[in-house]
Amino acid sequence: MYVGFDIGGTNIKYGVLDETGQIIEQAMTETKRRKEDILQELTEIVQHYKKAYEIEGVGISAPGVIQKNGFMTTAGAIHSLYEINLKEEMEKRTGLPTAVENDANAAAIAEKWIGNAQELDDYLCIVLGTGVGGGIVLNGQVYRGAHGMAGEFGYMMIDELPPSGNIEAVSLNWRGAVVGGLYPQYNKALRKEEPKAVAVKDARVIMERAKAGEAVAVAVLDRYYQDLAVGMINLIGSFDPEMILIGGGISANEEFMQQLIEKIDLLEERHESIRFLKDKTIGKIQPAKLRNDAGMIGAVYQVKQLLEKKR
Repeated sequence: MYVGFDIGGTNIKYGVLDETGQIIEQAMTETKRRKEDILQELTEIVQHYKKAYEIEGVGISAPGVIQKNGFMTTAGAIHSLYEINLKEEMEKRTGLPTAVENDANAAAIAEKWIGNAQELDDYLCIVLGTGVGGGIVLNGQVYRGAHGMAGEFGYMMIDELPPSGNIEAVSLNWRGAVVGGLYPQYNKALRKEEPKAVAVKDARVIMERAKAGEAVAVAVLDRYYQDLAVGMINLIGSFDPEMILIGGGISANEEFMQQLIEKIDLLEERHESIRFLKDKTIGKIQPAKLRNDAGMIGAVYQVKQLLEKKR
């Protein structure tokens, strides 16, 4: 058995998984802000599971630029984990072999193991959450880049640059993510209409309001789908993937996936070169099979492989 973690900017998902990637039990807790609080919570969870199961190793999926040795160059929105070696920290605390993997890479690995990419060799996995992460698989292997940064699709600029200030304001992270993009875009627009409006932090609420005809929700969602679609089309032209798999909690929403694919289709029809290639070379877009569990499953696969190499 293995303990798997998927550390996000808002919550940490965790559980016990078996040799085949099946989740035996799982739970979730809020992500703490301080490094020591996070490490202590991870350690306590592992120790708790060790009392009930024979745990062989720990797999951790986390956002950011992560080196092969487990060093966290960055950690997305979790600034307290920047520039620490999470693998070494956890092995010291738990006494168990630990693998640490970028969340989108972990999701891509999981989909290859037991998900929708089992028959694919060249595909992309996009994780929509606090930011926009990407896993790149080329010729059946995860592509990490020279410094472990490959797949930071959220850094892409998708609009005209502002005349001054932080140009990330028009990046996919700030426009196409759920927590870092959709929520603030909607709340900002809503408060222009209703200055005392309560902030919304649930994509389902925004979608329900759009369905009910709320003008702000309709406009923000339409722009949100467009921004995401622009990002997807840029990736299609750059990587020529067999498929793009969309992960993260929102990907489980069928209406979201339908609206996104419709927007992508609309923009592809307006792009002369892509329109010509559409039924010849353009890869399909669909939700990841493992949805919100993919990061945890992929991280466990990595520690499983690590142990098998030592045997």
